[in-house]
Amino acid sequence: MADFRHAAEIEQVLDGAQTGRDSFVSASWRRCVEVYGMDPMRNDPAHIVTETELRDHRAQAEWMIGAARTSLQSLFRQVSGQNYVLLLTDAQGICVDFFGDDLFVDELRAAGLYLGSNWSEDLAGTCGVGACIVTREPVTVHQDDHFGNAHTTLSCTAAPIFDSIGGLAAVLDISLLRSPAPKRSQNLAMSLVTNAARRVEMANLMAESRRDWVLRLSNSPEFLDVDPEAAIRLDGSGRVLGYTRAARRLFPEGGPIIGQRIDDVLGLSVDDLPDLMRDRPTEDRIIEMQDGGALFGHAIAPQAPRTILRDGRKGGALAGLAGEDAAMTRVLDQAAKLARTSVPLVISGETGTGKTRLARAIHVAGSASGLVSLDCAGLGVAELQAATSAVSGSTTLLLRRVEDLPEDTAGALAALLDLRGCLRPVATTCFAPADLPLPRPLFHRLAGAALDLPPLRARRDLGWLLDRVLKQRAPDGMRLSPAARADLLGRTWDGNLRELEQVIDVALALCEGHVIDLPDLPVPVAAAGSAGPECEGSLEQVMEACGWNMSRAARRLGVNRSTVLRRLRRAGIHPPH
Repeated sequence: MADFRHAAEIEQVLDGAQTGRDSFVSASWRRCVEVYGMDPMRNDPAHIVTETELRDHRAQAEWMIGAARTSLQSLFRQVSGQNYVLLLTDAQGICVDFFGDDLFVDELRAAGLYLGSNWSEDLAGTCGVGACIVTREPVTVHQDDHFGNAHTTLSCTAAPIFDSIGGLAAVLDISLLRSPAPKRSQNLAMSLVTNAARRVEMANLMAESRRDWVLRLSNSPEFLDVDPEAAIRLDGSGRVLGYTRAARRLFPEGGPIIGQRIDDVLGLSVDDLPDLMRDRPTEDRIIEMQDGGALFGHAIAPQAPRTILRDGRKGGALAGLAGEDAAMTRVLDQAAKLARTSVPLVISGETGTGKTRLARAIHVAGSASGLVSLDCAGLGVAELQAATSAVSGSTTLLLRRVEDLPEDTAGALAALLDLRGCLRPVATTCFAPADLPLPRPLFHRLAGAALDLPPLRARRDLGWLLDRVLKQRAPDGMRLSPAARADLLGRTWDGNLRELEQVIDVALALCEGHVIDLPDLPVPVAAAGSAGPECEGSLEQVMEACGWNMSRAARRLGVNRSTVLRRLRRAGIHPPH
């Protein structure tokens, strides 16, 4: 009976009657009948493209999938437990990425809320994705707003995602199989999906703009640096190269945007951009608009061109992990090549050497779409299964401190890796890989390749690391005095990178000016029971890291020059010729 009432209402709309539906819904119903020739009594199943077609659509949308992943993961965490499904479709309406509960996967697939579903209006009728593609506006198509009877239990809220030159690139949809009857029950879903779409556009613009100025804009100073509303990409002369959709309102309606000078629409020129950088309070970064209003602006300067490292890595997550250090360059060389494979990895090294950081960088540089990170200490079988139950598609399984994995969980993990071929394990450990206390079946499933991170005392890029950490954690203009730098270069760093970062944090808290000096540095705290690098191998590493400078090595080892000389003679270690 409800089907007949629905068809009767559609007939009324076709006759020009107002039935209380949103105008875009009524317009879509008319298109479904008059343009697409659809029957109001239709009960067609979901339209699913072939595997080959899906691969092609995903390949073409790869850049957008990458830009959207973080926002989708964050949004799904917000709505997890409420039975929502997230779909990312391309501009043709094909679902190229999906987040949902595996417990309902069969029901979701049947409803078309899954990878490969085609939600274009000419096939699916009135629906959230299809209406969004047509109107290019956020929409909610709720229950019997849908044209086809097969979809009248669904509630779909969709928002468009535009590329940086104003073209429709994708649609982000949040759907429910079943929901409360009032359409206003989806107001929160609308807020969440529109904010997520805005952040995807922002992420895409930022990824394209590393060599250009970016001007980010907000109506409120509180959100300017953390969650701005709009952004514009500018070249060195102040001409627009790209923009997010929210920035469209700044420009005259219907006129060109790309190539227009920013000083034609806002009360500033490219020469004013340095005054809008982070070294000024947000409330002082005011931009006047031509209509008399004002916005708050945050300017981001172009990044200097990255030098091409000897391993051929051009920037990216791996390139930011080391300066000019031979041992680290070899490790990152291997990591860059292995990142493009599904080979299981074990990353070893002392505590604080950056094992987890390297693992995450390998994930970013690779092709896996998801990342599940687990601390192995006390990890139970149930916890392992729960953490991996929702995994879909290729996923990096990061196992931190794998040597602490309980015995029963080790067996379950080995079985899981056999069962779930989409999981690529990357394990970190303080043990040498050959000494890992793991059952052999699991060991051989984890140790496809091993990467060993050198301790900080053996690295030759300590000065580069000091500068990098200081730049990441301090406002522009902060620097180390020569005495403070010499002191830090001479420390043993038993806690490695973690200790270095903590020392810089303390120094920044204690420093009252723009120069960190000796009194601002915390007193070195040696690791419990550690007497420093006493073995011959470590002594030679320290000497190499210090360029065979006897005084610098003595400071790093905490002894005088004569002691270093005596140890070298006793160990038979000589500088290279």
